[in-house]
Amino acid sequence: MNELNIRKEIISTCQKMEELGINQGTSGNISYRFNDGILITPSGISYEVLKPEDIVFVPFSSKKEYKGEYPPSSELDFHFDILKAKPQVDCVLHNHSIYATSMAICRMDIPAHHYMVGIGGGKKIPCASYATFGSSELSQNIIKALDGYHTCLLANHGVVTTAKTLKKALNLAVEVENLAKQYIMAKQVGEPVILSDKEMDKILEKIKFYGTKK
Repeated sequence: MNELNIRKEIISTCQKMEELGINQGTSGNISYRFNDGILITPSGISYEVLKPEDIVFVPFSSKKEYKGEYPPSSELDFHFDILKAKPQVDCVLHNHSIYATSMAICRMDIPAHHYMVGIGGGKKIPCASYATFGSSELSQNIIKALDGYHTCLLANHGVVTTAKTLKKALNLAVEVENLAKQYIMAKQVGEPVILSDKEMDKILEKIKFYGTKK
């Protein structure tokens, strides 16, 4: 896509997060790899009034040399660092969905109570260690938690998903929220049965072929 279309898709994805109920107000943020840097949502601007020109460009050469009328998201550090560290990823989406954030507040991983946990890349959805929002420490904690995974929870904070496209990053965020909701509700009924590592190995092998052509 050209730059204008990317900016428009970032905004539409932000608005879709609110429509789906996985984000509220000005919380959460989105970034997209573009040329020699990233395009990222600005700090503190409501999604409903965002315009394409409000999306901020930050070059990989320097976080301080951003281009835009507004400063980039307060969570610039982890968006910037993820996209630099993971060349296979083009999009980073951050949200504060209710159920997944509830588990993050308890500093819990989402265990393999359902085979769809494997869509996150491993045998659980890990929870990154706590650090103050917007800090370099938080960024490093997220990079560590994402090692081998496409998504993680952020202790006392929210969720991060990564993907090649914004559509896939959004779909993954919705699935993480569904998995967290399933686990929390199952805990009200009894003790959830967690799938074995052996079973998850089989599941992860099968998931490699999701969405691929014959």
